[in-house]
Amino acid sequence: MRDDLPTLAAEAYGYGYPLLQDLHAVGTAPVFNTFTHQRSIPDGPNANPDLLYSTAQLDLSGGPLWLRVPDTGGRYHVVQFVDAWTDNYAYVGSRTTPDEEREFLLVPPGWAGREAPAAEVIRVPTMITTLIARFGTGPGVHALQDALAIERMYPHVSLDGLPHPQAGVPDELLFLETLRRSLAAFPPSPAERRFQRRFAPLGLFDGGNSPCPTMPREQRAAIREGLERGREALEEAATTDHAALVNGWTNDLHSFDYNLDYFEVGTVDAPQWTLPDRDTAHHVRAVAARTRLWGHHAYEAVYPTVHKDRDGVRLTGARAYTLRLDPPPPSAAGWSLTMYDGPGSRLVPNELDKHSVGAGTPGLRTGPGGSVTILVQHDRPDDPASVPNWLPAPRGEFHPVLRVYAPADAMLHGEYRLPPLVETAQ
Repeated sequence: MRDDLPTLAAEAYGYGYPLLQDLHAVGTAPVFNTFTHQRSIPDGPNANPDLLYSTAQLDLSGGPLWLRVPDTGGRYHVVQFVDAWTDNYAYVGSRTTPDEEREFLLVPPGWAGREAPAAEVIRVPTMITTLIARFGTGPGVHALQDALAIERMYPHVSLDGLPHPQAGVPDELLFLETLRRSLAAFPPSPAERRFQRRFAPLGLFDGGNSPCPTMPREQRAAIREGLERGREALEEAATTDHAALVNGWTNDLHSFDYNLDYFEVGTVDAPQWTLPDRDTAHHVRAVAARTRLWGHHAYEAVYPTVHKDRDGVRLTGARAYTLRLDPPPPSAAGWSLTMYDGPGSRLVPNELDKHSVGAGTPGLRTGPGGSVTILVQHDRPDDPASVPNWLPAPRGEFHPVLRVYAPADAMLHGEYRLPPLVETAQ
């Protein structure tokens, strides 16, 4: 048994990491069952100038919740639903539901109580779940954020909250103990529960008191070795697992296709968007939780990134480039190209306070057939008519990110290929 424990513990680390990573992030919320709103574009890595976010951490242990989403008047929006295992199981918004005001009843696992005929029911897979609402920026966006509402059906029922590890567990086994408690609190689908039984020798399904404080020294050492091995394997995968480059662009279309069991409104239960087996799904889920927690399916939005030009040379503000989009990225909700600096992935300060160029850029100049040529460079163009098409770059290294909202099938099927950035004379 000692020879098998390290391997089993390493597998358990990758399997359980998304759950614990999610619950750690949930635990930073100031309060459950209410939205907190991002009122301006943050000064942080990978900030998105197109959207403002509203996030809610929900605890359904006290019963169902009402969710009200306002009429957005055609503005792009989406409310993404993520369960405790980081599975995206529902999307409410421009791509999937009408723009008028809507009401949803969110019901917890196993709910058999009353429902409301006027509300659409969304069945939540785990008692803890995360809602991430995104609204297109512009006048009136704060009012739309404020119109989001969550209401408890039974406001006087106490909530369970998050589980905590038993006291007295050695630090080296704290991951295992936290996972044990979290598995009991947030069981996954029946198919996943059958899969989990392989981890029984680790004590993950021991009821009552934790086996960790009294675990024999040899068993403890074997599990510690396996957990460290699992951590190292995940770190390696997080830096090496990515889609193949196409014209210098990385575009991971299937990084969030690991939900195989729960498909509520707005999700797509089809072979293209579900990974073929659970082992693969668990690996992809762990990498996603490590690198892009709470990311969404590509059919909601894609974020291709480019670091090098047509000749494979890293992008830098010492040179000027053009990106000719002919035609522009096909989508139902628009697109934008945003500039980030090299070392910190932060928005780039510039004289126009301009961070992106896209379908909604005022005065954007188009060519034949609606083509768009974007000037990616540090210096302001000499031709004033070209300024709307200018994406200001820093003096050092940088990488633009293209965001395409509700992308068309041509992009999702790989039929639309982004062109490379081409160096031009300044």
